[in-house]
Amino acid sequence: MIPRYTRPQIGAVWTPQAKFESWLEVELAATEAWAAEGVVPGEAAGEARKKASFTVEEVEEREKVTDHDVAAFVDVVAASVGDHGRWIHYGLTSSDVLDTALALQLRRAGEILLAGARAYRDALVERALEHRDTLCVGRTHGVHAEPTTFGLRLAGFAFEADRNVGRLTTAFEELAFGKLSGAVGTYASVPPAVETRVMERLGLEREDVATQVVPRDRHAALLAAIAIAGAGLERFATEVRNLQRTEVREVEEPFAAGQKGSSAMPHKRNPIRTERITGLARVLRGYSQAGMENVALWHERDISHSGAERVVLPDATILLDYMQDLATKVAVGMTVDEERMRQNLGITHGALFSQRALTALVESGMSRDDAYRVVQENAQRAWDTGTEFRGLLAEATPELDLDAVFDYGAYLTHLPEIFERLEALRA
Repeated sequence: MIPRYTRPQIGAVWTPQAKFESWLEVELAATEAWAAEGVVPGEAAGEARKKASFTVEEVEEREKVTDHDVAAFVDVVAASVGDHGRWIHYGLTSSDVLDTALALQLRRAGEILLAGARAYRDALVERALEHRDTLCVGRTHGVHAEPTTFGLRLAGFAFEADRNVGRLTTAFEELAFGKLSGAVGTYASVPPAVETRVMERLGLEREDVATQVVPRDRHAALLAAIAIAGAGLERFATEVRNLQRTEVREVEEPFAAGQKGSSAMPHKRNPIRTERITGLARVLRGYSQAGMENVALWHERDISHSGAERVVLPDATILLDYMQDLATKVAVGMTVDEERMRQNLGITHGALFSQRALTALVESGMSRDDAYRVVQENAQRAWDTGTEFRGLLAEATPELDLDAVFDYGAYLTHLPEIFERLEALRA
């Protein structure tokens, strides 16, 4: 991923140095497991643990000869150990190391992503509770519908964020699997006991049935979970973008001192953070598709998945980390214009109370169709002519209790129950 979208902590998970360190963790654990089984001399395992080393430059230089990254790595590490270096990679195939080490890297990435996912959820919870009673208009099809509160709107995003925490947690748990079962998963060159020891040492589960690789449905599930989480961030970002439009202007994302919204128009305060989230969510969906394509490999394995994974797994985790951080900052720092929300509630001149008027007329004994036509005619007249709907309704249906119909409080009656559910997310 380009540096612009890479935060340091997660970027460090995917450096060549970090990758090779993960490979070395697996190689040394395997050598020690062989020693525990009495196959490799204990002295060799001890020497390997003490002396094994590499530099990224050495491995890359060696790969120019081997044209195989794991073979180059093994050559460099074995040479660093000395005579006992011949036991490095004993009985293993490359994917034993690659897939098990990848699980270690993904575990580290998962810790970062899950912390970010929780922070985003928690920020939404706090802002939702802050604005639980902030009246605003609800919109369907982009058109004014009925009153709601901005807190309720944010609560929906918060619960979605919590579901994404759950999805990501499950996906990373399902990736905490490694394999040391040889070239086609038969344990012909390495016994299950060695695999068990290695996985226990690394804190991973063993794959019940592996081919030459860990099955790629596990990785596809992660990329899908990341894409879904990205879509949730995009939904929040789209809401902020729409509410920041000049004609609406109910919410604005943070605008820092010294920030410039446009090189040509100094008045501009553009929703660049939420637009960026929207664009990057599209990239995550593409990565998810690549993950799906990687599931079906030829027989026990080909390497059609390999090149794609070198791009999509680091990039997807790095991007989601960046997007979560952006969205959290927007949630925490966005400006909410409560007065503008109040003003916008009146744009339809009270027509948004139409359902309450309809219900009241039905309760008074009028047929639903007749009631609908009376309300529709007067509500649309109010909207089209700028005449207050309440006055029109008073003329058309003088028997109605208009105070009961035109009551904002009626829309808030059951919200405390929803916010009790939201507060439970704080636990």
